[in-house]
Amino acid sequence: MSKARPITDHSRLSINTATTRAQWTLSQAIDGYARAGVGGISPWRDQIAEMGLANAAKAIRDAELTVTGVCRGGMFPWANEAGRLAMLDDNRRAIEEAATLQAQCLVLVVGGLPAGSKDLAGAHAMVEEAINTLLPEARAAGVKMAIEPLHPMYAADRACVNTMGHALDICDRAGEGIGVAVDVYHVWWDTELQNQIKRAGKERLLAFHVCDWLVPTRDLLMDRGMMGDGVIDIPLLRGWVEQSGYDGFHEVEIFSELDWWKRDPAEVVEVCKERSLTVV
Repeated sequence: MSKARPITDHSRLSINTATTRAQWTLSQAIDGYARAGVGGISPWRDQIAEMGLANAAKAIRDAELTVTGVCRGGMFPWANEAGRLAMLDDNRRAIEEAATLQAQCLVLVVGGLPAGSKDLAGAHAMVEEAINTLLPEARAAGVKMAIEPLHPMYAADRACVNTMGHALDICDRAGEGIGVAVDVYHVWWDTELQNQIKRAGKERLLAFHVCDWLVPTRDLLMDRGMMGDGVIDIPLLRGWVEQSGYDGFHEVEIFSELDWWKRDPAEVVEVCKERSLTVV
């Protein structure tokens, strides 16, 4: 299967605010991305709370940016009943935020093992129970939920769903209104990736996140690379998602405490724009 056709403009470029979070507040990011001619934004909930939901919604609308996702819902597995209720309340707030921002999806990082647990199967069951509880409310709010499989190194503490296949099995059982967010950093290694992307199809491919895997990687959380600086064949993976029907944004999401978070944020955005044309 051939790689994707070249990108010729920035109309489908979105920047996840994690990419500039060390330098810019959400308000500054909205202004900076819009000024740079970027088409989309994906804000994090702590930044939304700091700015205020109504203020964020108005500023994004006035800047004519598309909200490609809200980061994040999830963290489902619970250690006790109080934790379960708190988790559901938090996710209901996330659904409300995504609806208010007219986000294309609410990204779900499903969570790992509850504190003190070694029961991986039990954590998987909790993830599905929580999704089955929340999905009708998300449907009613017009919010699509997107499970983001994370690299297996995060299975214990961040996400016990680590492959597209597992995520899609959950989607199959849950029904309409839920799909997947494909983040190349987390899934590029999977030998079943092409088949699973095809299986997802247009209806369940809700987001496509790009960055790169550096060799060596100095920190597995905070040392993501800019597209083109690592080993991921991003055009190949974009080709797979687009040939499966995805026609949405490609969203740059870079956690880089050691490099990009130390740079001028306007420079970071310009590099994202340039790489989106030449690498993605």
